[in-house]
Amino acid sequence: MKVDAYLRRIRYSGSLAPTAASLKELHRAHMLSVPFENLDIPLGSPITLSLSSLYDKIVRRRRGGFCYELNGLFGWLLEQLGFRGTMVSARVFEGGKPGPEFDHLVLLIEVGERLLADVGFGDSFLEPLLLDAEEESVQDGSSYRLIGLGPERELQQRRQSDWEPQYVFSLTPRRLADFHAMCQFHQTSPESVFTRKAVCSLATPNGRVTLSNGRLIVTTAGQRDEREVATEAEYRALLHEYFDITLEEGAQVARLMAPRMPSKE
Repeated sequence: MKVDAYLRRIRYSGSLAPTAASLKELHRAHMLSVPFENLDIPLGSPITLSLSSLYDKIVRRRRGGFCYELNGLFGWLLEQLGFRGTMVSARVFEGGKPGPEFDHLVLLIEVGERLLADVGFGDSFLEPLLLDAEEESVQDGSSYRLIGLGPERELQQRRQSDWEPQYVFSLTPRRLADFHAMCQFHQTSPESVFTRKAVCSLATPNGRVTLSNGRLIVTTAGQRDEREVATEAEYRALLHEYFDITLEEGAQVARLMAPRMPSKE
């Protein structure tokens, strides 16, 4: 890994000391610079969980990714900077109950205190959360808390009045290869949300911008503006304008605006 290139990718020029303060700033910089996106899946481009391929995609080609990619690569960066941490498996809530093991990848980082880091869950916390304190963290208009003190923790988020469960995770250390089967599932199964919807989403200093299928959603200071994207050319232009992503000339943008199952070719 070329650490300097990664830091330029996330526009980070602060301290590199393996401390809680540095982790906080690195995490926020990543969330504001690298989009959560699954565009390769409807485009039929396989996602491979190797650190070299993730580095090439996210740093060299300036793309984003989903949890296995973003947290997998961010964990490698933190390791290179001298942080102590591990990957753990999380089960995302859907329909009121948590999904299967290895549904989501998150990071536990030890900096004198244990922190939950997650740059791969889309619209979520911008700064790491204390693992062993059941206290509310208010960040950018949303509140977060971790509940449970046993071998599992549950992340909850509150945007207005009610707490909503996001995912539950164990403290068992995992390796990137452990997530391979679920990564394949999310790329190929009609039961996966990632084969049913194309999304590219990025936090901004005062909100979030998202391309969800053929709709552009911009939230600024709590105000939401949503509109249809009229043409493939406009979709490409919006990808470049908001996410600094330029797709290859032959990319089938229609699959992003109205997703279908990836091609078997």
